Amino acid sequence: MPQTEPFRDLLVDLLGNEGPYESFVDITDGLKAYVPLADYDATWLQNAIRDFPILLSFKAEEMEDKDWNAEWEKGHQPVLVHYDGGSVFVRAPFHPCRPDADYEIIIEPKMSFGTAHHPTTYMMLSYVAEIPVQGCRVLDMGCGTAILAILAARRGAAQVVGIDIDEWAFRNAKENASTNNVAIDLHLGDATLLANAAAASQHGDANMGAFDIILANINRNILLADMHRYASVLNAGGSLIISGFYQADEASLLQKAATLGLSLLDSKCRDGWSALRLIKN
Repeated sequence: MPQTEPFRDLLVDLLGNEGPYESFVDITDGLKAYVPLADYDATWLQNAIRDFPILLSFKAEEMEDKDWNAEWEKGHQPVLVHYDGGSVFVRAPFHPCRPDADYEIIIEPKMSFGTAHHPTTYMMLSYVAEIPVQGCRVLDMGCGTAILAILAARRGAAQVVGIDIDEWAFRNAKENASTNNVAIDLHLGDATLLANAAAASQHGDANMGAFDIILANINRNILLADMHRYASVLNAGGSLIISGFYQADEASLLQKAATLGLSLLDSKCRDGWSALRLIKN
């Protein structure tokens, strides 16, 4: 496909937000899109691109089972995230430290999302670094590497809970929390874990009570589907900070937020991606 806007971003939005595709790489004559083998559906893909503004074709190939993390490390670079008042340095264990940064986070990302390279993670990190966190109960939904949860813990949050549906991410988050010497209550599951906080407490899981800050860097469809669950466990005056979507998707998310008593406090944008900070009225 042509490498001219808006076609590339439209296709990424279609495959990533409407479908199960997780990462994308530009190539000379199109786009490589990666999806777990179990989620690949040729019929869905054919139907999805049928009404695209330009004619598209696709070829599917099962990737070799190899240590993709080792391959990735060869070109992986640390990231310095700038925020209003300082910086957060995100590095892998094999990178040297940077003493001039205000915060340093060591991430062994493996197959999990969250290294600060993506604009959404960058913006979410800057929000966690800027807003008052000390003494707060913080929830990181779809925590991935737990990079946001780790920074919240570093900044003095009273309790940090992380939830991810992917078992690999869950194990990776535990490893990263240990590496950074922070305490995070990690859970394997999705937003249904928040469905009934009272019931969770009755079963001895007091972690699923109300939160002062909820972080959700996921994607538009999941945010729209689960925002009511986030709102149900967010304290009045608390912040719901969301990202994982394009600027063009802001309107639908804000419309949904308004029905749940959430109003926009401020927003960020980076490379066409957005992050919104919502306040519960």
